[in-house]
Amino acid sequence: MPRLDAPLRKSLLHTILPYMNRATTLNRLADDPVVDVLVIGAGINGIGTFRDLGLQGVTTLLVDQGDFCSGCSSASSHMAHGGIRYLENGEFRLVREAVNERNRLILNAPHLVKPLPTIVPMFKVFSGLFNAPFKFLDLLDRPSERGALVIKVGLMFYDALTRGQRVVPRHRFEGRKKSLERWPDLDPELKFTALYYDGQLLSPERLCVELALDATGSSERAMALSYAQVLGVEVHGSGGEPEVIFRDEVGGKTIRVRPRVIINAGGPWIDSVNGSLGSPTAYIGGTKGSHIVVDNPALRKAMGEHEFFFENKDGRIVLMLAWYDRVVIGTSDIPVQDADGSICTDEEIEYFIGLAGRLFPTIPLTRDQIVFTFSGVRPLPRSGAKNSGQISRDHSIGETRVGTVPVLSLVSGKWTTFRAFAAQVTDRALALLGMSRQVSTEGLPIGGGADWPATPAAMEEAELALVKKHGISFDRAQALFGLYGSRAGLFLSEVAPGSPEVMLTSLPAYSRQEIAFLVNEEGAEHLDDLVLRRSTIAWRGLATRPVLEELCDIMAIAKGWPPALRDAELARTRAILRERHGV
Repeated sequence: MPRLDAPLRKSLLHTILPYMNRATTLNRLADDPVVDVLVIGAGINGIGTFRDLGLQGVTTLLVDQGDFCSGCSSASSHMAHGGIRYLENGEFRLVREAVNERNRLILNAPHLVKPLPTIVPMFKVFSGLFNAPFKFLDLLDRPSERGALVIKVGLMFYDALTRGQRVVPRHRFEGRKKSLERWPDLDPELKFTALYYDGQLLSPERLCVELALDATGSSERAMALSYAQVLGVEVHGSGGEPEVIFRDEVGGKTIRVRPRVIINAGGPWIDSVNGSLGSPTAYIGGTKGSHIVVDNPALRKAMGEHEFFFENKDGRIVLMLAWYDRVVIGTSDIPVQDADGSICTDEEIEYFIGLAGRLFPTIPLTRDQIVFTFSGVRPLPRSGAKNSGQISRDHSIGETRVGTVPVLSLVSGKWTTFRAFAAQVTDRALALLGMSRQVSTEGLPIGGGADWPATPAAMEEAELALVKKHGISFDRAQALFGLYGSRAGLFLSEVAPGSPEVMLTSLPAYSRQEIAFLVNEEGAEHLDDLVLRRSTIAWRGLATRPVLEELCDIMAIAKGWPPALRDAELARTRAILRERHGV
């Protein structure tokens, strides 16, 4: 399989990217509305497919009714994991694929995906031995708590799936005494703990943005538009050639596109999108997953740099994840009919506080320590399973037509396996177009993962090079590499030689030049795009009124907003944070 040569790899990193200029994209579509592939939906599966198609030189347009990664993909548990619990469902192919893709993510996006040491506390020994056979016989309505023996066997299988890839270490078991010596704040009733490794997604939203940057940086034929909603479709001529109609929410214009292939990556809205295209389907039967982010220094200290992944008393698999200086707690798994308006409810919040208390009973957690909540709908396939844990997370492609044009609907899928799913979809689209694959994405770095320093010494050398070239402190260079990887120097190059960065008054961890770069070069159209998806500012509870005011002022200058629009943007973002995220 051909791979990118070094010059093209560097172009993905250093090109100033054409899709960020919205006016240019709209003008190109007005001049020529024909595209090879139209991808509807800019979640992880849509963006992953967009990137893959762009690398093959396919003329592709990606659209979303909101911002990039603003739907269900933004409600990720922040893990790149193999899905050890799916072994119990007999989904060995899915787990093998997910573990391999997790390892690829750690290697291809090392600035955004890190090995994650995961602790599994166990309170029983033999419980759950018959979970798997009962599932196969369709006799299990609610799983019993898995004991140490079941978990030990599962982890042995998990390790075996990556026998040839030592990207992360093998698992380790410890008894109560050693476990409590290592984790003195854990519930003393536990019997064992296991340590194994998965991956942590530090910012799923930034990963999506960098995938889109890879696509547009590799080909002028790759175009993307946020805030473009499908209005409908008109079929023309005796051949039944469809013209898809959108509304540009930013400029208020109508966009018409004539695709040869349509890819519906609408996530939980797939059936709705197909309905608007005049091709009704009933693919999706999603479940809601919610999380809270808490600022509790004692809890964060007790967890170290680990995730705790365990089974609550009701049989629900839950997690507590150390993330920056915060803790992420989740997740629920509630069947829903409507993907719109998904929020974390008071009932879910109480549940999360309760599960934290079960694991760390001596560390109080209160509602006033919650700095952010998030919720989204998993686009799972419609299923007759007796409980949501039995619904497969494997991905599939549904095929229909609008007139003469094939529509490929991307059903389900895990965040971790997006690259493999995108490759499958891309290969199908290429076959429909009569084209062939030119580039493999298996070992291709993502965004700032390109030219990543291979050793600690090389990393220090790269950081010192930033210090010398741009006159910043070593701590600042480290922070920038942690956020942007090898793209860290791009916005610094925009700073006038000899002029220092101007750090924000309200949030000194960011500079004005950095914020302006995120707005101008990464397609942020609204203030909430900046604080929710180009950065982790809101997620960490840092989007205070003074911070939002200062950020809005920078955006107003960058985008030429008049005072009234600037005030409207501020009000919009405050409302979104209050109503959807509880802050």
